[in-house]
Amino acid sequence: MDVYQAQEEVKIFPQKGGWVYVSIPVDFTEQLNHMANRGLITVRATVGTTSWDTSLMPMGDGTHFIPLNAKVRKKEGIELGKELKFSFKLRG
Repeated sequence: MDVYQAQEEVKIFPQKGGWVYVSIPVDFTEQLNHMANRGLITVRATVGTTSWDTSLMPMGDGTHFIPLNAKVRKKEGIELGKELKFSFKLRG
C-alpha cells in the first residue's frame, strides 16, 4: 500500500473552535478523489511517532486536509504556523 508523505504548514480554521489541520497537496487529492465517500477518504496518518485513524476531509474547494486533534498536537509538540512532516496511507 502506498504511503503519501508531505510537509505543510499547520493552520487553524478561523471560526471559533476551528480545527487545527495540515493541507493535503493538490496532486495527492487529484490521485485519491475517486476514493472519496461523501468527500471523506479514510486514512492512517502518522506524525513523528504517533499514528491514528482519521480521514482526509474536504476543504470545500476541491482539496483535502487532515485534522490534528489536541492529543496528537500535545504528544508531538505541534505548533500553529510551523512546518509539519506527515504521512498517511489509505485504510479499508
